Amino acid sequence: MIRLGLLALLVLWTFLIIKPFIPILTWSAVLAVAFYPAFSWLAKLLGGSPRTAATILTLVMLGIVIGPAAWLGLSAVDGIREIASQIGTGDLALQSAPEQVKNWPLIGPQLYDFWNLAYTNIRAVLREVTPYLKPLAGYMLSFAGSAGVGTLQFLLSVLVAGVLFPYGPQLADAIRSFLFRIVPEQSEHFLELSGATIRAVSQGIIGVAIIQALLAGIGFKLAAIPSAGLLAVIVLLLSIVQIGAALVLIPVVIWIWMDKDVAMALPLTLFFVIVGVLDNILKPLVMGRGLTTPTIVILIGVIGGTLAHGIIGLFIGPIILAVAWELAAAWIRIERAVPADVGKSTTPAIDATLQHL
Repeated sequence: MIRLGLLALLVLWTFLIIKPFIPILTWSAVLAVAFYPAFSWLAKLLGGSPRTAATILTLVMLGIVIGPAAWLGLSAVDGIREIASQIGTGDLALQSAPEQVKNWPLIGPQLYDFWNLAYTNIRAVLREVTPYLKPLAGYMLSFAGSAGVGTLQFLLSVLVAGVLFPYGPQLADAIRSFLFRIVPEQSEHFLELSGATIRAVSQGIIGVAIIQALLAGIGFKLAAIPSAGLLAVIVLLLSIVQIGAALVLIPVVIWIWMDKDVAMALPLTLFFVIVGVLDNILKPLVMGRGLTTPTIVILIGVIGGTLAHGIIGLFIGPIILAVAWELAAAWIRIERAVPADVGKSTTPAIDATLQHL
């Protein structure tokens, strides 16, 4: 009992020491696994120089983060702060209702009257809803503040991932040895499954969602839509949870046709249609056979990860839950395939199950 107590104390103390670095280490490991095929290809192209390849790939990832991704995040933070400030002070202003709204079927006249009421007497409307909006404003400001910390954590994670690239084989051997201690028969399979799932989620879901959000943000800026960065982040969230960007793009297209002329509205509409269907084209190509993780697991990972770790949890949550789901499902299938008689050889059953998976 003394030995176990000291061991538990050592594990707990170690966890408390590394706890502030867990999001950074987790995200850096995800990046290292997701981009390791590119690193391996680049190292071979450079004649077997892993450190040079790691440096180049790290600079490329930093350029991606500091460039368009940073612009997207900072624009969203500014939009959130502006809206939260206007909600808190009651100075939120609206544009006048377009005349075309009157002609909408069913809800057109009512929506037009309510819109004009909010335009002419916004303070009276806000006076009624301010008690409900102020808590929302506080949450939005808190979320915007955590975005800066999350961005810094992500930059550090990219640097740590660059350090991990040259040591990929050694780290893989260490993880394989650890898994062998726990599941000797399936250690190799679980290691391969973890890497494949991380790459599938990060590239097929998060990667495609980032591309879709960046293109949508460019389109919002070209259309001169207010809070374009915030809308692009909403597109990112909807794409990650597999709801789709149409919930944002359709109202934007309607607004464009009401506010712009045909020469401007038509090309923007075609652009947003392409952005809206982009995930249906890229996702099957990137993910290959597809990911068997249910959508609800991805949704829980996004929400739970954001609540637990802030903005960086938006990416860590779905990957961790997807890996856990795939490992648990594979483990259950393998355990069902093992004969009840433990004295018999189980190798054929395991091989058949692994081949099926």
